Amino acid sequence: MWFIAVGAGVFETVLVVASGRAGADAVAGVTVRVIVFAAAVLVALQMAAGRRWARLALTVALGVLGTLSLTVDPLLWLAHGNSLSALIRESGVVDLLFGASRVVHVAAVLGGCVLMFVPSANRYFRTRAPRPAGDRISAR
Repeated sequence: MWFIAVGAGVFETVLVVASGRAGADAVAGVTVRVIVFAAAVLVALQMAAGRRWARLALTVALGVLGTLSLTVDPLLWLAHGNSLSALIRESGVVDLLFGASRVVHVAAVLGGCVLMFVPSANRYFRTRAPRPAGDRISAR
């Protein structure tokens, strides 16, 4: 799910830049996104290896803060009385692709957060946790 979320984020970035809507701060925005995407992939790989800290980092950084960054503006826009159906009617192909990608992005983040804490995932993290030094069998 985390790789789907990163892929959707990359797709959104490419859409905005390719459409010419990125604005004057495009280089800075793309740079920040590349750093976040790279960090997300590295932490997701650590999580897949059973690192508990990575599960917590993904939950807080992307599950909470990332989801807020993806949803606050659209929710405020709706709260100000704007119409989603009117927006869809007036949108072009790039807008619709971006919106669909954002839905996939948010769904993947939320799905990733949930799946990291289902019983089978909890068992996985327990079995992958490092054992205390006294419990290890010496190779000598």
